[in-house]
Amino acid sequence: MVDRLLDDIVHAYEQRIQLPGKELHFVVLMSFLLSWGFIRTSAHMIHAQVSWWPGNVETKGGTHIHHLVWGILLLLGAGYVGIALDPATPWDVLVGILFGIGMGLTLDEFALWLNLEDVYWTPKGRESIDAVILTTALLVSTLLGLAFWIDLLEAGLVFLGVGGERLEAEESRSVLITFQLIGACLSVVCFAKGKTFTCILGLFVPAVALIGAVRLAKPGSRFGQRYEGAKRERACKRFKVPMAQAAAPEPTPVAAE
Repeated sequence: MVDRLLDDIVHAYEQRIQLPGKELHFVVLMSFLLSWGFIRTSAHMIHAQVSWWPGNVETKGGTHIHHLVWGILLLLGAGYVGIALDPATPWDVLVGILFGIGMGLTLDEFALWLNLEDVYWTPKGRESIDAVILTTALLVSTLLGLAFWIDLLEAGLVFLGVGGERLEAEESRSVLITFQLIGACLSVVCFAKGKTFTCILGLFVPAVALIGAVRLAKPGSRFGQRYEGAKRERACKRFKVPMAQAAAPEPTPVAAE
């Protein structure tokens, strides 16, 4: 049974990933993840004041140049070359690498250019992590394609004994629609819990919506305002929100007519 599952996964990989035109998708994805991992590690090393690690880039006047600046410049340069010059192989691979690196550097400081202030080490800095997770999910989905996920799901269902040796078209359609509807409902729960990025990602990957729906809500969300006592304290600690800000708003008094 396990051999059958592995064969189905390998077949899905060969048919949906090893196709012409997928190489650049993979290059951009890996460049993005590696550059983001490096720059996030570098930021933590600088924040911890590790003596042997290079510090921040600053001008002679003392202006700190955030790494999103270099990321934006890479995105502009690689985007222009890729569109206007349409380089042939292997130069297109180099452009893809530069574009992926630019994405990693820029999205690591997504919270800064969203809030127009330096919130990297504050609770709002979590928005950068959410943006990276969402972008990674979309890049992976684009790389693999919807058909790959359908084949993978069908392989898992057959492994569990659903549908016999192979799912028929009607069985496959009914299962996929059911899973998607469940994911959409769970995404609504994530939205009510204040998890916007998890909500959006859950529309594509129902398993993500399930995790977001069962975990604690953000203190200021519709669900979070109902928390009391130890549960509210855990939510505040989880999302690094002061207890005073997590208190439910007092009802507005209605003026007498």
